[in-house]
Amino acid sequence: MILHNGLKFTLLLALLSLAFSAQAEVVVVVSSKSSVTSLTAEQTAKIFLGKVVTFPNERTAFPIDQPEGSAIRDEFYSKVTHKNASQLTAYWAKIIFTGEGRPPQLIAGDAAVRKAVAGNPNAIGYIDKSAVNRSVRVVLKP
Repeated sequence: MILHNGLKFTLLLALLSLAFSAQAEVVVVVSSKSSVTSLTAEQTAKIFLGKVVTFPNERTAFPIDQPEGSAIRDEFYSKVTHKNASQLTAYWAKIIFTGEGRPPQLIAGDAAVRKAVAGNPNAIGYIDKSAVNRSVRVVLKP
C-alpha cells in the first residue's frame, strides 16, 4: 500500500511539473537599447534560420540560440519556424555543408541569453517571459 501511494505521489509530481513547464511562455527579445520595437514571426524565423542577416531597419542582426534539447528552444522553433528538433538539425547540416550560412551562437539559459542580448543592441534571442526585465524589450510573443 505504501509503495502504491508513493507511486501515485511520484506520478502526481511528474504531472504537476509537466503542467508548470507547459505554462512557460517563450518571447523574443532585443536589447532595450535597440531601435527594433517589434518583429513578425516570419521576420524572426528568417533571422534565426540565417535567411537574412539584418533587421527590417537594415541593422545587422546577431541571433542567439539556446542549446539543443532545451524546452525553450523546442517551443521557440516550433512556434516561430514550424520546425521540430530533427528538422532543424537537418536544415543546419545542409546550410553548413553548402557553405550558405552558419547557425546562431549558442548560449545556455534564460539569464545568460538576456545578459548577452542586453549588452548588444544588434542581438536577438528568446527567453521565457518570466525572465524578462528592463534590460531587454519583447519584440515578439509567438
